[in-house]
Amino acid sequence: MYEFLAQIAQTWGLIAFVIAFILVLIYALAPSKKNEFEHARKIPLDDDDEQTGSVRNV
Repeated sequence: MYEFLAQIAQTWGLIAFVIAFILVLIYALAPSKKNEFEHARKIPLDDDDEQTGSVRNV
């Protein structure tokens, strides 16, 4: 009985992970998300001083 349940869990687990991976790929490669990802890509390069007018003390 344990082997049967383990086999079912492994099979359905694999199927669930494959489906999740495919959904993530579709989300990440969707042309409609290009602008959102372009903006997110540039966030670390934005200069906070220009936006807030504050001065950093480094």
